[in-house]
Amino acid sequence: MMVNAGQVAIDFHNHLPADERPENTEGRQGFWHLDKIAGTPEEAQLHYIIRDHDREHFESRKDKLIQIADKMNRDLGVDRIVVDVQDQYYNMGDILEKDMWPVDLAKKAMLELNIKPVIEPVRGGTDGSIITRLGLPTPNLFAGGENMHGRYEYVSLDVMEQAWQTILKIVELSNQ
Repeated sequence: MMVNAGQVAIDFHNHLPADERPENTEGRQGFWHLDKIAGTPEEAQLHYIIRDHDREHFESRKDKLIQIADKMNRDLGVDRIVVDVQDQYYNMGDILEKDMWPVDLAKKAMLELNIKPVIEPVRGGTDGSIITRLGLPTPNLFAGGENMHGRYEYVSLDVMEQAWQTILKIVELSNQ
């Protein structure tokens, strides 16, 4: 009996809660983001990005993908679905909250430049999260981008100048 891999992929995706997609979440809410889908009737692949500010919830989200695959494989009577989870980014908040010095330094630099700091959690993965996990606490600094990750993403020259001035001020302050 033919089983259409595209339909199996759709069924797999539909097992995830629709209200936990990026467009239906905000702030510190975690999500599953279908980043890429490709396939034919013979083979299909779904690529997800999983984000969560809470490490236990993050691990639970990864486990849920495996549980869905296990259940579907049992229902199909054969192992058709393979889940390969590869960690890419971790939330840096749990490390930075123990050592706010880098955040405080960036905040001080911005205030000295008459730039109002806006401190909020970042919902996506960043280079800062990788560097922080490697042992160097690295908060994200603004770049002033608008419409992030969209077709009309842009950044103004004025904001970019403020960004490099902030970086230079951080270097200056850290050498005092």
